[in-house]
Amino acid sequence: MNELEKAIESMDFEYFATGQHKIAPETLLLNQDAILLDVRSKEETETVKFPLKHHASVLEIPLHEIPARLNEIPKDKHIGVFCSSGIRCVMGFLYLKSKGFEAKYLSEGLLGLADYLR
Repeated sequence: MNELEKAIESMDFEYFATGQHKIAPETLLLNQDAILLDVRSKEETETVKFPLKHHASVLEIPLHEIPARLNEIPKDKHIGVFCSSGIRCVMGFLYLKSKGFEAKYLSEGLLGLADYLR
């Protein structure tokens, strides 16, 4: 059984029912030991930036680059994966979980993050 299969097997009803897979923007951003992993494309991050100077750190790695840049993501931090629509962040979250990272995805996407930062 490979790492992805093991990660998926560990995600039973209780895992999803208790919300262990997601995190609210305010919970992640108030944690100084956290990283917001922005998996949007380079074009998207150039258009809308989230400079979180007084919050968690931001790491911009497009989803398709994560396997090649995995060593840039610290394993000793809480990772909140973010994208604009919710699809790529779930894919990134699952990939990171399969690689042993403490990861969750932002539950409210772009609008939730922007609303929190207002």
